[in-house]
Amino acid sequence: MLFNSINFMIFFPIVTFLYFVIPDRWKKYWLLLSSYYFYMCWNAKYIVLIIFSTVITYVSGLLLERIKGKQYESSVERRYKNYVVAGSVVLNLGVLFWFKYLNFALDLLGKVLARVHIEWNMPVYDIILPVGISFYTFQALSYTMDVYRDEIKAEHNFCSYALFVSFFPQLVAGPIERSKNLLKQMSVPHKFDYEWAREGFLMMLWGFFLKIVLADRIALFVDTVYADQAAFPGLFLVVATVLFAIQIYCDFYGYTSIAIGTAQILGFTLMENFDAPYLSTSVSGFWRRWHISLTSWFKDYLYIPLGGNRKGKCRKYLNKMIVFLVSGLWHGADLSYVVWGGLNGLYQILEEIFSPLCSRLVKFFRLHRESLGHKAMKMLLTFCLVDFAWIFFRAENIGHAFQVIRSMIAIRNPWILIDGSLYECGLDFRNFVLMLICIGVLLIADLCRRYGIVIRHKIIQQDDWVRWIIISFSVCAILTFGIWGPGYDATNFIYFQF
Repeated sequence: MLFNSINFMIFFPIVTFLYFVIPDRWKKYWLLLSSYYFYMCWNAKYIVLIIFSTVITYVSGLLLERIKGKQYESSVERRYKNYVVAGSVVLNLGVLFWFKYLNFALDLLGKVLARVHIEWNMPVYDIILPVGISFYTFQALSYTMDVYRDEIKAEHNFCSYALFVSFFPQLVAGPIERSKNLLKQMSVPHKFDYEWAREGFLMMLWGFFLKIVLADRIALFVDTVYADQAAFPGLFLVVATVLFAIQIYCDFYGYTSIAIGTAQILGFTLMENFDAPYLSTSVSGFWRRWHISLTSWFKDYLYIPLGGNRKGKCRKYLNKMIVFLVSGLWHGADLSYVVWGGLNGLYQILEEIFSPLCSRLVKFFRLHRESLGHKAMKMLLTFCLVDFAWIFFRAENIGHAFQVIRSMIAIRNPWILIDGSLYECGLDFRNFVLMLICIGVLLIADLCRRYGIVIRHKIIQQDDWVRWIIISFSVCAILTFGIWGPGYDATNFIYFQF
């Protein structure tokens, strides 16, 4: 069930109304059933995978707690705890590997064997990737690790824990919540709070604007160009690649905003996942503000256990590269995703290596780091680096990515910027102009956010009649300018495939 579908517009009000009218002791059971139904709307049989992951990590938490209570010697206790954590990780990642990476691994093995002249007809399994499996698997594993580290106590109420793993607003595309934040909220029945719900509704409106009005509109252009690079070479691909960076931001940020708003109406608080990332002045800054829940997950559960920055610069750079290569693989079973992750890791390593040289050059040329021009140039450079890496993310495979790059380098059609050719790539003139206006709205919103101005808070502070005019206008604008039409089919969010 998609957030941008009629089914969700019926499902969510019913779930919300019943949640607030039923007795408190039944609330979490109602949300758990609703969350399972929400997920089963995609493929009912895959609910077994969520239940499996839930049971394994739930039992792991109880076993870890029991081991701690036995008062073993420290070395024996640590060994037993390691066995439990290893079992939880192997079982959960084993399921993830089977559904997401099996065919990729077999294909890669076949190519390696072919290099040494060993012929082996690798089987290809017809496996449908369960929606959101990477998200809920990582969320469940973080619980096991948190109990192992004594950061939280094991949860004894199975329904509360099951709801933590499967909570429908953030089930299929995050944010990847921590047990320290969300799990404790599952045991507390929530009362309806009008002001809290009103702010959540504004968050949902912003998310629908980003997805339906902007991301889906940009997708028409990007998909048209990337589907036929022979017909749209050179500068067409440059424009499409720049727009894809905005599309994926609006698509994922839109989902996150709807998820946070939906949860807030129900009385729950989810973590922020984006913080105006394209206004960053460095790639490392970008990754502190992009998909914050995943970046922080890898930092806490992979980078720091690998040694972080505690074992010298070379080991630090290696650890950082490992994290981003794994992050790339987490996003998809294809070498293009690995290259995408590797590029972002390499950017940050080179950024740190050359930082002293850059500082000396700034001092030598007497540049002002805090000047608007200096910051703007750094933002532009950061965007170009990140956007180049997005090519490997958007392309169908690594071969396609290199074809796109070669076509972009050989630009022989600069006139398309002024001759109207851009209006033949899925968007006519009016829709293209509307897209640019909406991108401007997004830029203004991100600038306000960077300077600590939260627009929805400003709206809430207005008089009732002003607030209702703004909300009514926003709803009408989304319905009017969203990608609907007689042939409209609610499009998936990009991150659903992960």
